[in-house]
Amino acid sequence: MPYSSAPITAVRALAGHEDPATARDPGLAPRIAVLIPCYNEAQAIGQVVADFLAALPTATVYVYDNNSTDGTREIAQAAGAVVRIETLQGKGNVVRRMFADIEAEVYLLVDGDGTYDAASAGKMVEMLLANSLDVVNAARVPVTEEAFRPGHVFGNRLLTGTVAVIFGSRTRDMLSGYRAFSRRFVKSFPALATGFETETELTVHALELRLPIAEIQTPYRDRPRGSASKLRTFRDGFRILRTILLLVKEERPLQFFTITALILVAVSLLLGIPVITEYLDTGLVPRLPTAVLAASGMILAFVSFVTGLILDTVTLARRELKRLHYLGLQGPTFRERRRAP
Repeated sequence: MPYSSAPITAVRALAGHEDPATARDPGLAPRIAVLIPCYNEAQAIGQVVADFLAALPTATVYVYDNNSTDGTREIAQAAGAVVRIETLQGKGNVVRRMFADIEAEVYLLVDGDGTYDAASAGKMVEMLLANSLDVVNAARVPVTEEAFRPGHVFGNRLLTGTVAVIFGSRTRDMLSGYRAFSRRFVKSFPALATGFETETELTVHALELRLPIAEIQTPYRDRPRGSASKLRTFRDGFRILRTILLLVKEERPLQFFTITALILVAVSLLLGIPVITEYLDTGLVPRLPTAVLAASGMILAFVSFVTGLILDTVTLARRELKRLHYLGLQGPTFRERRRAP
């Protein structure tokens, strides 16, 4: 779906092109919060804060430090950021705290490692507001070979493809750490993840509620010299895969438990057919434990299928409640306020 890129009054003001209406009433400009979760990013955080303050002069930059020991907090504060602390370790815990604490109309979430392009922030905010979107995702385009390791490229494609098959294909880079959100998305997002799997949770939340989202391509650089990635390819990859499976169980229970039932049926038939064949030939059941196991597997298959039917109804009701809560929150556009009495 093509989205308009026509400038918005308040976003022009962000870039220094002040509109007369905004100049008369600064309250018309949207409140923008740049959210930066950090853990030992002293090498990069100062430049990241400076770049986003330059790209979005009217925004407030928040750095949430996650138990850093290298002076990240002091550097971020000196660069002009509002610094706060989250002691529960893990990116998901930090995102939960930021979304709960901060009030704004537009939220820009970005990693503090200096790999993302601050110059794209204005375009992301403009697209969000101009088209009343809830999410604008920044799909990473590596500008150097070191920026995206081959293992990470493969893992990203595999996990993004898995989510696309199950929940819908509306993003090419599910694991991007650079996104713009509306207030109603942020305040309706449950934020249950604890680590890097929070990106998966963010994506599935948008897909499940069928929210208006868009994606732009942004340059992706390698980390500054002397800094180290906190991402562990296999450990975090398996955590993300586990999160996807849990989300399938929670959001697609009928499919999940039907597949489980089919597996149990296949195992039961594999065990039971020889027993039945032997009984028809001889009238005897010499392998009674196998017969009991096959019958139990078939019973469990039936229970699994019925469980899926019941939970599918519960999930539908829960999804309706989430949608109603989402609709009760302020949307991403602020222009209607000009016509308010």
